[in-house]
Amino acid sequence: MMKFAGCSLAVSFTPISSNIIKNRCRFSIGISRRNLYKSRFFSVHNEKEKPHDKAVRVAKYYLPPWFSVAPMMDWTDNHYRTLARLISKHAWLYTEMLAAETIVYQEGNLDRFLAYSPEQHPIVLQIGGSNLESLAKATELANAYGYDEINFNCGCPSPRVAGHGCFGVRLMLDPKFVAEAMSVIAVNTNVPVSVKCRIGVDDHDSYNELCDFIYKVSSLSPTKHFIIHSRKALLNGISPAENRTIPPLKYEYFYGLLRDFPELTFTINGGITSIDEINAAQKAGAHGVMVGRAAYNYPWQILGHVDTAIYGAPSSGLTRRQVLEQYQVYGDSVLGKYGAKPNVREIAKPLLGLFHSEPGNGLWKRKADAAFRHFTTMKSFFEETLVAIPDSVLDAPVAEPVPGRADLFANIDSILPPPYKSREEDILYA
Repeated sequence: MMKFAGCSLAVSFTPISSNIIKNRCRFSIGISRRNLYKSRFFSVHNEKEKPHDKAVRVAKYYLPPWFSVAPMMDWTDNHYRTLARLISKHAWLYTEMLAAETIVYQEGNLDRFLAYSPEQHPIVLQIGGSNLESLAKATELANAYGYDEINFNCGCPSPRVAGHGCFGVRLMLDPKFVAEAMSVIAVNTNVPVSVKCRIGVDDHDSYNELCDFIYKVSSLSPTKHFIIHSRKALLNGISPAENRTIPPLKYEYFYGLLRDFPELTFTINGGITSIDEINAAQKAGAHGVMVGRAAYNYPWQILGHVDTAIYGAPSSGLTRRQVLEQYQVYGDSVLGKYGAKPNVREIAKPLLGLFHSEPGNGLWKRKADAAFRHFTTMKSFFEETLVAIPDSVLDAPVAEPVPGRADLFANIDSILPPPYKSREEDILYA
């Protein structure tokens, strides 16, 4: 029995293939509820108004990236970002990392890699690479898709990335090249650029070495926004998953950067898993907070509170039934778009955490696993599986957030590293 009540939908999805957005207009508005230091995002992310294609619906404005969902390979694809945007209207969304060479090589097939629906704004494209010519060409090709920012990956420890030449987190060992890459990216786009990095690599993990990297990149390129994953990366002997847990978090390095580089903007990333912790990070001074696995694995518990708790918006009263009604429309519109891909399993994957800790969650997952093998539309998939979830769960608005470590950064000022003293001549010309 179908669990959806009626077929009237709140939004309609623009087909992904039609979303080649050119010359969008974008501007920001001020919000008084945040401290003045956060206003830097308005200047960083403010662009001149430009004409845009009237056939493509885009947001007139969006709020600063006080909260963003981290780029995660094989996770933050179009399907997940569609779900995330249905739940939160203001969170900034990042793509999976795309290699510059992939974009260049797939020039004749770019929609498959770069297209997205207009509802996903604000959205950031993360690219990776170590060839300046490819980075320039990839950025130029991406311009037609109207991303709101271009982010350069200097933090991925995966052997698929860091293990093949100077790519991903290995680039932290060559800040002069990163500055050159950021200059090349910036000159080929008219949107802001940023860097996502770790706090160190292997034995190059001192606070001064991190500061040297930040200082050189920001001094030799237009980069003014850094997303800092507050763990170092170990390139040999541990897996990417272990790199998210084994190296200790050093939030004091992040807050040291805030102190020592007041002219720059910093977003904190790593180990933050609740709304209380997001608010605590901002209260301690973080300009923005980026959350990864928690936002993917528990989308209702995290994203469901972003608009109200982080951005101060009134509650929408949104229910999971309404989200799934809209997601069904999206899912059935893209099934088999590229031959056998995407299939029901791929489209349903981001939904598997939607009922975390709710009655019926275990049965729903078992039914979903069986349904992947037999059903070929999202409509039939939902008809088969949602009988496991009580109406009281499907029709309930977002509940109170799960408590977190509200005191996570309470004593951060007492453990900051000694202030950075740059050796300007040695740093810039080394």
